[in-house]
Amino acid sequence: MMSRRLVNPSRRFGDSGVGLLSSSKSKSSPVLSVGLIILVMEHSFSLPMCTRGQADLVTIESLSAGLKCATEMKAKAKSQLVRLAIRLKDYFSNIHYTDFLCDYLCTGEVERAIPILQKAYGDSLHKVLHVGPDTCYVVSKLPKEEETAAWGIEPYDTEDADGNCKALIRKGIVRMADIKFPLPYRPQSFSLVIVSDALDFLSPRYLNKTLPDLARVSADGVLFTGFPDNQKGKVADVSKFGRAAKMRSSSWWIRFFLQINLEENEVVSKKFAQASTKSSYIPRCQIFHVKSLH
Repeated sequence: MMSRRLVNPSRRFGDSGVGLLSSSKSKSSPVLSVGLIILVMEHSFSLPMCTRGQADLVTIESLSAGLKCATEMKAKAKSQLVRLAIRLKDYFSNIHYTDFLCDYLCTGEVERAIPILQKAYGDSLHKVLHVGPDTCYVVSKLPKEEETAAWGIEPYDTEDADGNCKALIRKGIVRMADIKFPLPYRPQSFSLVIVSDALDFLSPRYLNKTLPDLARVSADGVLFTGFPDNQKGKVADVSKFGRAAKMRSSSWWIRFFLQINLEENEVVSKKFAQASTKSSYIPRCQIFHVKSLH
């Protein structure tokens, strides 16, 4: 399977761009909330789209019967199963491709959390920026929600991108950019910034710059990170992301937020917790709702 490399900074913005770069209108707000959804160890794979007839021949039971933990599978088999599960999700409403990737992954948390985010943030979930691997998949899912427009930043090369992803890149909806550098957007260009499987691979040196920049382009937001108590999360494929993920604790993140003048948004955190309880939503990742101080 193709290795993932960090995007070359010299080509991180591409030729085409989202209108937000030059004509975005930011809403006035004394306190900006930053939204970052950080999900651990997301992967991007390619497999041809299944036809409905082909999908009918594959049952969930037959798919899951012979599966082992992703860390025990060969890369090729793992990539095919992941992409197949993603494709089949359009045919089987009760299939979740994260079920095939072991419980330490947070790949599907963005999609799972959307209904809860809508209840917690309300109208704030109308202009979303997703940052992280597989952003094409996330972006293609988010617009299905009512009055939601989505853009994406892919921090890794997409040599194995499918046709849909390449089309999103050509249109400027998805950009390839190294998030160690400033993002090409004006302040408050987005109502919500979602980051998955990107910040976990950055050292504090780069987080010091990247997190404030994500706060700069966001008006509201939320943060998800992987669980640090699951040691399996440390077996990230270094060849893909350049380094192993840092499984940081909630206390570590809170201290780090304070160091860079970010704090938790307690009001939204409470709404999110209440909505989660009512919907029986149990997150597979740590969740933080943080705001930037301006």
